[in-house]
Amino acid sequence: MAEGIILGSTLALGAIGLTLTYNILRFANFAHGEFLTFGAYFALVFASLFAGSAALPPFTFGWSFLLSIVVAGALTSGLALLLDWLLFRLLRKSNVAVTLVIASFGASLMLRNVVVFIWGSQPEYYSRNIAIAREILPGVRLTADEIFVVVLTALLMAALHFFLTRTRLGKAMRAVSDNPALASVTGINVHGVIRWTWVVGGSLAAVAGGLFGLTVQISPEMGFNLILPMFAAAILGGVGSIYGAVLGGLIIGLAESMSVPIIGAAYKPAVGFLLMFLILLVYPKGILGERS
Repeated sequence: MAEGIILGSTLALGAIGLTLTYNILRFANFAHGEFLTFGAYFALVFASLFAGSAALPPFTFGWSFLLSIVVAGALTSGLALLLDWLLFRLLRKSNVAVTLVIASFGASLMLRNVVVFIWGSQPEYYSRNIAIAREILPGVRLTADEIFVVVLTALLMAALHFFLTRTRLGKAMRAVSDNPALASVTGINVHGVIRWTWVVGGSLAAVAGGLFGLTVQISPEMGFNLILPMFAAAILGGVGSIYGAVLGGLIIGLAESMSVPIIGAAYKPAVGFLLMFLILLVYPKGILGERS
């Protein structure tokens, strides 16, 4: 169960970015998985620099890792803004969502190959030290890294809730999500909101990639392997619902983890999609999706 919560936390952070993009930009961004990959590799580079060594640092989490995550979030946000400026901004003028989706496929392939070109195709690790799990609850054993992942994810989700409900920019993002034309008439800078959507989504993706690499490993294919479960989480929780994305991520993570002893690890990814199909039969718009 602990492994499922950790995986679910990563999926939830990534699914929130997907949901924000879909709500405000009105298309499914398949390049979002590569933002996780770039965020993880950016964190790897700066974690090594902040630790004072060019080699893989002999540490788990700590101030060096936290600083590297912050820098990785900023750089990944810049990458998302650059991709929007070079590609999606021009295609939005056509008002054809399918064009944006297909373009995101192409952008995903391009970014994945850029990662291979820069960092190579072999998996990397933040630390090669053996982590020792300790029992924190009866029957629940976690390493320090895994506890850090759960705590940081919870803090980020609480901060996001405060941002969307209490800040002027967060309320503007919700208004654009509901009705872009009406939001523009009321004086909201829609283009500015779009830019901040990429910043928030890219930053959360970078954190998700870094946390996934902290407990597993990082590789050029990690974003590609996680994008479909993230979509499943967003759809399961209810497309357009931030809190549904969080709930969907946790459900998918727990379902995949608990299925391993029964069907084996090879079929684990299929469990999340099967669960999504079954729940959508009862709740066609997702668990927390809007009811008509």
